[in-house]
Amino acid sequence: MLSFSVVTGSISKNKLTSRLSTSVACVLLLLTTACSQGETKSAQSVEAVNVNNAVAASNNISTLRIGYVGSSEPTGPLGWAKKKGILDRELQKAGFKNITFARFPNGPDLNEALVAGQLDVGSLGDTPAIVLRARGQETRLLRITQFNTIAWLVAKKNGPRSLAELKGQKIATQKGSYMHRYLLGLLAEAKLAKDVKVVHLMTTEAKTALERGDIAAYATSSDLGPFLKSQGFPVIDSSANHKGLSGTSLVVATESFLAKQPDFPQKFNGILTEAAKDLKANSEEYYQYHAQITKYPLDIIKISLPLKQISEEPLPAEGVKLLEGTKKFLVSQGLAKSDFKLTDWAVEK
Repeated sequence: MLSFSVVTGSISKNKLTSRLSTSVACVLLLLTTACSQGETKSAQSVEAVNVNNAVAASNNISTLRIGYVGSSEPTGPLGWAKKKGILDRELQKAGFKNITFARFPNGPDLNEALVAGQLDVGSLGDTPAIVLRARGQETRLLRITQFNTIAWLVAKKNGPRSLAELKGQKIATQKGSYMHRYLLGLLAEAKLAKDVKVVHLMTTEAKTALERGDIAAYATSSDLGPFLKSQGFPVIDSSANHKGLSGTSLVVATESFLAKQPDFPQKFNGILTEAAKDLKANSEEYYQYHAQITKYPLDIIKISLPLKQISEEPLPAEGVKLLEGTKKFLVSQGLAKSDFKLTDWAVEK
């Protein structure tokens, strides 16, 4: 089994500080939900949970609670459907009078809200979604919204320039993310898993940590990677160089919600398909929106998000194949508690 260590907490001015002494069990739990000992929820997560607590108390069939990971507004087909009014228009036809959105900094935090019954639908990356399902949590896969999402391994300036030079070094990534899974897979391929220290760090802190030299390298997302490269940080590797190590973005729903709304998957997928097609037909307008939301330069967004990655169908064959490989890897490394069939997880078309 691939061994690694995860250190939670923020990076101080002079060093990475560890606020947890984790056992192996806690490390695995971190991939799905945050360990409570010494762990402080992010402001975004606390805000999202507080918002949804009020909704949860009076939740009924006319209220839809959506959680997503990312910026101030969702991106991709879900964000475009929201911005263009497609989501409100079609969901109101389906009887939903109230639609709430809750933003989370990463997948494990969103998982917590799903488990707590504070969300009906979640838009998140493949790794946290698979790990949650593997723990026996009753979610269903509605859609693959994006596939072949690239992860990047970026080094500090005047630092390592190859995987071999990372031996004995400290590498950071955002725990529980597709970038984390990419990094673990990369280290396993290079037979460096036991020779580097992997620590947790949110993407918002990555650039500063690299500039200070607190970490030798950072495994990062599809948009931050090209941005850091444009700032002069060397790129050591990317998931585009490795079969099966790129990510997928998913939409899941709780089984308890779907029991009340059995027609929801078909209706929701119809909305996202319409939004995906409109997004591609109006690509310049979408790229402007995405850049505005994420605060990255427009040219970086165009590099990081080829529109061919956006799926117009719920379960594209290429995306399913990639998702199956991700699941097998997580199970083989003990990061997902148990195996399951994707066909059992996904709703019927």
